Amino acid sequence: MEELLGNSLQVYFGLTVCLMGFAGFMTGQAVAITWKPAWHALGYTLLLGFADRFLAYALFDGHLLSVPAYLIDTATLAAIALLAWRLARARKMVSQYPWLYERSGPFFWRSRTPPAG
Repeated sequence: MEELLGNSLQVYFGLTVCLMGFAGFMTGQAVAITWKPAWHALGYTLLLGFADRFLAYALFDGHLLSVPAYLIDTATLAAIALLAWRLARARKMVSQYPWLYERSGPFFWRSRTPPAG
């Protein structure tokens, strides 16, 4: 597993999931609240993946040019960023257009039904 991740599982969890995952979460929220599409968040996570690989190399003597490790790290960060994008988009739609939409769970919204009568 260490060969695939480029580091130990503890470094992957601490650096990629916790530290860089927070950056990915904030990236997803920032993209959503500026009304940009989700693929913008994916572009930014490619850069976060490079930063994550460099930090793993510089701080924990990981493999800098490991393609599988970069892909795993970037996929993890992309999943976190897309999750944050969807959460923020649902919150923004409901708060900005309360007369049109209501919450339908943490990730979704639905059209309000007109009052009967």
